[in-house]
Amino acid sequence: MKIYNTLSKRKEDFVPLEEGKVKMYVCGPTVYNLIHIGNARPMIVFDTVRRYMEHKGYEVNFVSNFTDVDDKIIKQAIAEGVEASVISERYIAECKKDMQAMNVKPATTHPKATEEICGMLDMIGTLIEKDYAYVASDGTVYFRTRSFKDYGKLSHKNLDDLQGGNRSLLVSGEDQKEDPLDFVLWKPKKEGEPYWESPWCDGRPGWHIECSVMSRRYLGEEIDIHAGGEDLIFPHHENEIAQSEAANGKPFAKYWMHNGFLNIDNKKMSKSEGNFFTVRDIGQKYDLQVLRFFMLSAHYRSPLNFSAELMEAAGNGYDRIVTSVSNLNYLMENSASESMSGEERVLSDEAEGFVTQFDEAMDDDFNTADAISAIFELVKFANSNTKEARSKEFLQCLKDKIVTLSDICGLIVEKKQEILDKDIEALIEKRQAARKARNFQLADEIRNELLEKGIVLEDTREGVKWKRA
Repeated sequence: MKIYNTLSKRKEDFVPLEEGKVKMYVCGPTVYNLIHIGNARPMIVFDTVRRYMEHKGYEVNFVSNFTDVDDKIIKQAIAEGVEASVISERYIAECKKDMQAMNVKPATTHPKATEEICGMLDMIGTLIEKDYAYVASDGTVYFRTRSFKDYGKLSHKNLDDLQGGNRSLLVSGEDQKEDPLDFVLWKPKKEGEPYWESPWCDGRPGWHIECSVMSRRYLGEEIDIHAGGEDLIFPHHENEIAQSEAANGKPFAKYWMHNGFLNIDNKKMSKSEGNFFTVRDIGQKYDLQVLRFFMLSAHYRSPLNFSAELMEAAGNGYDRIVTSVSNLNYLMENSASESMSGEERVLSDEAEGFVTQFDEAMDDDFNTADAISAIFELVKFANSNTKEARSKEFLQCLKDKIVTLSDICGLIVEKKQEILDKDIEALIEKRQAARKARNFQLADEIRNELLEKGIVLEDTREGVKWKRA
C-alpha cells in the first residue's frame, strides 16, 4: 500500500508504527452551524481510508475532534442570547446526524476541545519550560516559531518569505510578539466569552493547540496518519507539528494526507456567491449516498467540482450498482439450481480479477475513482453473465463481491425491500393479471393509479419492480 505524504511530496510505502495497528487523526469541524459539503469531503474520504485499512486487517484507532470553542460559536451564541455550549452541543448533534446519513462511521473517539483544557495547559506549560513559548504582558502565550528549526517542513514554506508576507497582517495586540511569525497558544478572556483559569491569565486556548493535545491523549506522542483538508496544511498543521514535536521531542505524524478543494460550478463555495450548500440542503434533493458516490468519483487529492449535472451522473452511476444487486437478489429467489456448475466456477474465478483490480487501485494512494471503475466492470460482468439461468451459489458469489467492494467505499447498494400497503400490493397483482389477459387498457389505468400514489413500476426481464417516485 502506498500513500502520498504531503511531508515528503511523494508516494511512500505504508509501514505502520505498530504492526497490524493504525493510529489516525482527522481534523473535524468547528460546530457553529450545519456542516457544508466542503466539510463532507474529508469526512467521506478519510472514512473510506479507514474502511479500507480495516478491510486489509488493520485495527484502526480513528480520532476526529469537534472544535467547540471558537469566535464563530461565541458570535452565534451572543446572537441567540445563549451559552456557547448550547450552540456547540446543538451542532455536534446535527453533524452526527449528517455523518450517519452519509454512512460515515463514528470515530473511535470524538473529543471536544472544551473537555481537553487540562491537557492544553500541560502542553503549553511544557513549551514555556523548554523555551519554545513565552508569556506576554497581558497573559497571552505565544509559540516562538523560529525556535523550532524545522518549521515549514510540511507546507514547504520559507520562514523569511513568511515574515515578508506577514508584515502587513499584524492585528491589534500582536505588537506584543517577539516575532511576527509567533502564534497564539493561550489568549486572555473577553467580556461575555467562556474562559478557563490558567497560570498566565483567565482565557481560552488558541486553535492549533487543541489537535496536538487530543492526538497525544487518544493516540500517543507518535501517530501513523494525520489528515484533513488541503486548506489546513498551513498554518494549522504546520503549527501542530511545531508544538507537538517541540513538546514531545518526537516526530508527530509519519504520514500526512490532505484532500483537494471542492468548488461549486467551478467557483469557490461562498455565501456571497449564493453557492453555499449544507449537507442538509443536498439531502433534500438527493440521496446522500449519491453525494458520497460523487465525492469518491475523483481522486481525493484532486480538486473536485460540484454541479447539478455531475450529481445527476453520480446518481445514475450509483443506481446502476443498486439495480445490479437488486437483479441478483431477484434471480436468486427464482433460481432452480443451488450449487455452481463447472462453467460457473470458471466465471467466478474470472470475477475475482475485478476484486484484484479494486485492491490495486486502493493500494495506490486510495484511488477511489479507479476502484469504482472496477466495481462497474464487475457489475457489467454480472449483468452479462446472468442472462441465462444460473445457480444460487453463483449469483450469491457475484452479489457478495459487489456488496463487499461497495461497502469498503461506504456505499449501501442493497436496499431493504419496503413493505407495501395491502391495497397497493393488490393493485400490482391486478395489473399483472390484466397484462396476462391482454387487457392493456386496464393495466395502464392501474399503472397511472399507482403513479398517483407515488409508486413507479418498471417492467424488466426479471419481472415487475417498483420504486418510490
